[in-house]
This record gives sequence, C-alpha cells and structure tokens, in this order.
Amino acid sequence: MDIQSRKLEFIQDFLKLQSEEVIAQFEKLLKKAKNIEEENKLEKLTIEELNERISKSEDDFENKKFKTTFELLSKYSN
Repeated sequence: MDIQSRKLEFIQDFLKLQSEEVIAQFEKLLKKAKNIEEENKLEKLTIEELNERISKSEDDFENKKFKTTFELLSKYSN
C-alpha cells in the first residue's frame, strides 16, 4: 500500500472516532511528529561549507580529535 492510500485509510478511520480523549491523543501525537520532522530537516549547505566541514574533519582526524565506535558504544550502552 502506498503512502497516499495509507493516509486516506487513516483519515477515514479517524473520522469514525467518537472519543474526545482519543482525538486529543492524536492531536498531541501529530504535534510531536511535526516537531520531529522540523528537527530532522537537513540544512542546505553550499559547496564551500561542505568543503570546510570536510577539511575540519580531516584535520580533527589527523590530530586524533575523534572517538572510536567502541568508545561511543561503551559510553552510551550503560
């Protein structure tokens, strides 16, 4: 089922709801989803900005300013 079909089916089911509590929960969920989508939008960078980031990353790597995957996993797995 494609996204448009899923949306239409969802809307049809939503319109059948009678509980104000359930509708309020959906409203909260929709607000949260909108916030997440906004946070996840990638900012568009120019070629120059991308090249600057690449250069800085390469410099950091050469100067050992990085953490290994193992270090990150051990830090956040506890």
